[in-house]
Amino acid sequence: MIDSPAYQVNAVQCDHKASDEEVYTALKRAADPLDRSWEKLKAARRIGIKFNQDWPNPPMFEGQYQDLVSEKAARAVLRLLRENTRAQLFCADISFYEVYHDAAPGLSTNLKNVFREFDVEYVDANKEPVVTCPVPGGGLMFSHYFMPRALVEADALVSVQKMKNHGFMGITLTLKNLFGLMATEPQARPRTYYHHLVRMPYMLVDIGRIFNPCLNIIDALTSQAGQEWGYGREEPRVTNALLAGDHPVATDACGAALMGHDPQSDWLTPPFHRDRNALLVASESGWGTTRLDQIDFQSEVQAPLGHFFAAITDPMERVIRWRQSTAEQALYYRDHQREITAKYAGEYILLQQGEVRWHDPAGRLKVSRRTISGDNPDEALWFKYVDPDEVEGEHFEIYERTLTQIQEKQKESRTPQGD
Repeated sequence: MIDSPAYQVNAVQCDHKASDEEVYTALKRAADPLDRSWEKLKAARRIGIKFNQDWPNPPMFEGQYQDLVSEKAARAVLRLLRENTRAQLFCADISFYEVYHDAAPGLSTNLKNVFREFDVEYVDANKEPVVTCPVPGGGLMFSHYFMPRALVEADALVSVQKMKNHGFMGITLTLKNLFGLMATEPQARPRTYYHHLVRMPYMLVDIGRIFNPCLNIIDALTSQAGQEWGYGREEPRVTNALLAGDHPVATDACGAALMGHDPQSDWLTPPFHRDRNALLVASESGWGTTRLDQIDFQSEVQAPLGHFFAAITDPMERVIRWRQSTAEQALYYRDHQREITAKYAGEYILLQQGEVRWHDPAGRLKVSRRTISGDNPDEALWFKYVDPDEVEGEHFEIYERTLTQIQEKQKESRTPQGD
């Protein structure tokens, strides 16, 4: 007897102008067969849901949020969970906009009316007590992260994301969506600490392992190519689809394929211009897969759903040097940790060319690193909290591997190609 694939993903057709009832019916068709998902959800007493939904005054396209999960898709998700579980439901998010702009609470919580409609609690995860959470298996980038207690203690988690490209990570689907649950200052690390060259692909896999969402949904009624958040490089798409899967990496691999991207490709292959493909990093570590032949993938729609791409914001030579110098500075810190700790213990530092260019106990960067880099714009600034006990347990071997990968890429580019 042949074992069934360990992962299951379904993509269904659904017109972006469909009614709430029609969207619910379509999502039910995609999610109902996911037996592994429902086994966990039906056993749960408390379920957390992370919607990609937080941003002030989001633009609209064809009656949907251009960058965010639509209200119709959100209603369908909550209705499915209400009808199929007895759990207490809560939706959680951290509004980085509110944190960094001192904005009024709820200003950027775009689905709050939907949450009220379904009597679902909203948890501002940055106001939750923070716990130091180990990564199952020891972690790839760090061994421990500082997480909101409500999310860590939930019995099950659901990740619901818009289908879109991302200027930094190439794509942002259900795995990248979890970054919106990371506690930030003053209880934890600043957002830019993790949204960092080299670190981010690996830390996304780490937090994916911690949260381990058992139901993953991609709202592709409408989608977005190019870049996120109003930088002038956004291109909305009508894609008329919904996806549901029982593992975030497998779900995102199928979503990437429907976008026309190869989920097994890596850095320097579009759309992964800036850093490694987090899905491939996950698959290489044994968590999930990017191979479609290892997924029970049933689809009513065909790839590509549209022309998708990630916007290129900087010359590739500069990006390569940024990644290289990021790794070099991290290894410099590792090799000089004792003397740096003696001077800067308990502070955040930016390290460039073996020198501390900035330090601060709070860690909030009030100016761009591009400005702080001064006369050396191609030399990265590596961000680190100087902790004598190194509680977060950063894995510096990742930086060694990064340098090796860059050297291999450079060697390949210099090797003449045969006919």
